[in-house]
Amino acid sequence: MTKNISAKSVVVIDFETTGLSPKLGDRVIEVGAVIIENNVIKNRFESLINPGFKISQFIQGFTGITNIMLKTAPNKERVMKDFSKFLKNNNIVAHNASFDKRFLDAEFKKLGLSYTGEFACTMLAARRLYPFSINHKLETILDYLKIKKTKQFHRALADAEMAARLWIHMIKDVEKKHNYREISFHLMQKLCKINKRETHNFLRKHFECCND
Repeated sequence: MTKNISAKSVVVIDFETTGLSPKLGDRVIEVGAVIIENNVIKNRFESLINPGFKISQFIQGFTGITNIMLKTAPNKERVMKDFSKFLKNNNIVAHNASFDKRFLDAEFKKLGLSYTGEFACTMLAARRLYPFSINHKLETILDYLKIKKTKQFHRALADAEMAARLWIHMIKDVEKKHNYREISFHLMQKLCKINKRETHNFLRKHFECCND
């Protein structure tokens, strides 16, 4: 991916899983994703996935996804192949992206699938842009910014759509504050990694350089 690819056109993803680690045998049980084009949500992807075993009572209560629902859900091969086509060559955004990347990498590796996009994280970016929020969980930061929420959390498509709204809001905030109209994905990636105390100077220097 080139450094000049726009941050306004990405795929925002979310997974619900049987646990925290694919290395310990945890699997994806639901995938949700939305395509953003020029800062507008354009398309959606959603599917349950049968993991091949029963999930715990905790996960059923946490997500609302039951073993009965998963019994008739499609298998990972079918869903992930369709999901790979949905991703295309887009860059990828998620809230707590390291979690979703681990599961995406693990599921794709099992099937010999790949993706070319790079990742950015709404949670890490929000920590730098909105340091005064109580915390940066998705629900909390949406409340802090007064962004409309869907009716449920911990379902993949709902969380992906809310993360997408947060991403769009952040892009608009950076544009407005710095009077700049083309935010690159590479810039947002760098923002996620800098020292939080350096956010203002980092963005100021970047846009001063771009405007010279």
